[in-house]
Amino acid sequence: MTAQQQPTGSPVQALTGKLAEYRTFLSTAVRNPHMVGAATPTSTAVAATVAQVVPSTGSPVVVELGPGTGSLSDGIHARLPEGARHLGIELGADMVAHLREHKPWLEVVHGDAGDLVSVLAEHRIDKVDAVVSSIPWSLLDDGAQGHILGQAAKALTPNGAFTALTYLPAERTRNARRFRERLHETFDEVLTHTTWRNFPPILHYICRRPLV
Repeated sequence: MTAQQQPTGSPVQALTGKLAEYRTFLSTAVRNPHMVGAATPTSTAVAATVAQVVPSTGSPVVVELGPGTGSLSDGIHARLPEGARHLGIELGADMVAHLREHKPWLEVVHGDAGDLVSVLAEHRIDKVDAVVSSIPWSLLDDGAQGHILGQAAKALTPNGAFTALTYLPAERTRNARRFRERLHETFDEVLTHTTWRNFPPILHYICRRPLV
């Protein structure tokens, strides 16, 4: 049986998709090092942790900021109930093309996370239940951090959750420290969790009750 004849979800298709993911990710990292925060996509262990903030009942709306090649998207998609909406706002054109080919169930928007509220309005969405961020916060200046967090807070329902990922080695930088401060200024509850089964290890911020 050839690769083209393999059934959907087969090991060959999974391997082909993973290779395409790494190729797209590395290509973007080389050309635009400020667009991504590491040399490889995040692990399935990280995706499993992130998915815990996603509602599994009702008709929730979840938005990913900077989904990249979709390392987290599969875990989120697996948890979402039927009738949910799952949007991904991605700035990199190559990654947008990759997502549209390999994650057809994801509503992919080629745009900037800083335009979150207007993007949601264009898609007739008023509020969202969860915002999952994979953008490299430690590479953003203070103004960009504050603007994007403000957009996320405005977009969330009162009980919505915001989760952001940062790479543990970057936590000592000035921008990373300022990002932590911004989170506490923006949300009533800020929790942390570290996933060691990733290289480099990932620090999760889980935030609830936006202070808008």
